[in-house]
Amino acid sequence: MPERTIPPIRLGINIDHAATLRQVRGTRYPDPVEAALLAASAGADSITLHLREDRRHIQDRDLERLLPRCPVPVNLEMAVTPEMVGIACRLRPRFACLVPERRQERTTEGGLDIIAAQRQIKDACARLAGAGVAVALFVAPDTAHLQAIAACGAPHLEIHTGHYADALTVAAQTAELQRIRAFASAAGAAGLEVHAGHGLNVENVGSIARIEEIVELNIGHSIIASALFVGLPAAVAEMRRAMVDARYGLGAGA
Repeated sequence: MPERTIPPIRLGINIDHAATLRQVRGTRYPDPVEAALLAASAGADSITLHLREDRRHIQDRDLERLLPRCPVPVNLEMAVTPEMVGIACRLRPRFACLVPERRQERTTEGGLDIIAAQRQIKDACARLAGAGVAVALFVAPDTAHLQAIAACGAPHLEIHTGHYADALTVAAQTAELQRIRAFASAAGAAGLEVHAGHGLNVENVGSIARIEEIVELNIGHSIIASALFVGLPAAVAEMRRAMVDARYGLGAGA
């Protein structure tokens, strides 16, 4: 009987918070494009950036400058609005991840409301696919909504892991992890490529990286924070090591 092969797991680096540091002082530095190129050279499989409607960190010019220079695929996080869909169709990043967005939130707080906005999301997916952009939907791990998610036509989904990462007790974290596992299994069986992200760091990433259906993690804040102390290449390497060690049962505590 052939050995079971565990699929590899990719690391996408979100460089939004290099731009946050720039925008808080209105300077030209640090340049998130340079952060993206450095992360790519350090081993990132893709670069994620979120062009928010309020432009609180990433600016249009950042995306325009990054796309022709980035040696790895660019993943544009974006709200499901005519403006953002138009920008993505014009600039054509390799990937787009549709996310919910509220002006007053500090960061993305949950998954898309697939039921309420299904027609809008489905139309955005069709337009983006027509422009050659592969779409993921950022969703909560709710198996009851999986049929509606699949009906939107996106080939990928990204599981919101924020509730897992923010859980205050072992019991709460374990319960959320079980939801993520069950949802990832069902999504994979439905033919969707499964990604995950939000709130992950080197301490909590292992349990998520062990879920075989999840083939990509998109991580930003904790890596940029670590880079302040150890540098971005070292922070990227540390995260990749934590992911791979957990994935393949290597290292202490695997």
